[in-house]
Amino acid sequence: MLGIHDLWLFVISGLVLSLAPGPDLAYVIARSAQFGWRGGAVATFGISTGCLVHVFGCAIGLSALLAASATAFMLVKWAGAAYLCFIGIKMLLTRDGGQAGETAGGAPAMSLSKVFWQGALTDALNPKVALFFLAFLPQFVSAEAPHQALAFLLLGTIFIANGTLVCLAYAAVAATAASRIRASGRLKSWINRLLGGTFVYLGARMAMFSR
Repeated sequence: MLGIHDLWLFVISGLVLSLAPGPDLAYVIARSAQFGWRGGAVATFGISTGCLVHVFGCAIGLSALLAASATAFMLVKWAGAAYLCFIGIKMLLTRDGGQAGETAGGAPAMSLSKVFWQGALTDALNPKVALFFLAFLPQFVSAEAPHQALAFLLLGTIFIANGTLVCLAYAAVAATAASRIRASGRLKSWINRLLGGTFVYLGARMAMFSR
């Protein structure tokens, strides 16, 4: 179908890769700890949306351009690193749990729409994801396939669907484990700082990443 081969191996490989720690899982766990299951689920769908950007990019050749152009690669890399550091620093500077809790009026201190778009940008601005799809997807599509772009889109959609299920499972576990933490302002504040430091570290690591 569309020149795709070894689909079973692709699915298994995708599930294993989705379990590996990285900025996406860190973000899902962070928002699950702060906002519970709903926050983790919204973060997951945001990340999946950002991942779709890379799948479409791979299908139409933008990922190849990113891999070939040092300037484009550097721009995306530094934008992604700066964004991760920005999120981390905001969390580090927030007092008494800030984003993790509620405002004085009882309303969430951070909207779920913002959680969604932060997740989307966290993934979309990560050039490592673009290069991953560029290297991974073609291995399961025949070089003679007449509709390679459609094959890439289908495989990318399957990969994202599997990754979404994995992230939702992480969100459920993290939300359950953090339920008591959210009731304690002091613990919530320390968790917020720990997560902020994690994002700054991930941003710094992305800035040092080279092809």
